[in-house]
Amino acid sequence: MSENTNAIDAITAVRPSPGEKYFPKFEVTPELTEKAKELIALYPEGKEQSAILPIIHHIQEEFGYVCPEAMPWIAEMCKSTPIHVAGIVTFYPGIHRTCPGKYHIRICRTIACAMAGSEELLPYICGKIGVDPASMTDDEPMAVSPDGLWSIEAVECLANCGFGPNLMINDTLYSQVTRRKVDELIAEYKKSNPLQLKS
Repeated sequence: MSENTNAIDAITAVRPSPGEKYFPKFEVTPELTEKAKELIALYPEGKEQSAILPIIHHIQEEFGYVCPEAMPWIAEMCKSTPIHVAGIVTFYPGIHRTCPGKYHIRICRTIACAMAGSEELLPYICGKIGVDPASMTDDEPMAVSPDGLWSIEAVECLANCGFGPNLMINDTLYSQVTRRKVDELIAEYKKSNPLQLKS
């Protein structure tokens, strides 16, 4: 078990994030356990590992990201190993290993959106939310604003190629985004009670 724990620590090392104040800290509760059991029950007996990804998605939705402490618990629930769960977490770019901001911006960087102007929008948005675009790397693709209200990452196709540049804020897609539209969106989201922390 200690070898698995060391491996998880090595491949899922996270930096503290200002966004953590907007999400509850990971905790195994009766409600979380019950939800995991519901997801596992969707698969045939002996195929519990099929529920790993749905449980990961649920944890990310509840806690903002999948912390290293969650992985052994997921493994135990799904009759798997912590290192197998860590492999899934680190494989998919849409799974966060660092807590995002309350409002998470995903901007498309694929060819259609890049040609429509997303490459120029990215540093503009970063400047508006107070993050350094140079801090976004392959190892750490997400940047979080100092106040934790915003985070941003460049992502692959958002499946709306004819209407770029596209971005998403949390789960809402915005198309044909301009600098003016960015200004409007940031002002709009700031008005939606940003200091209310999630309990």
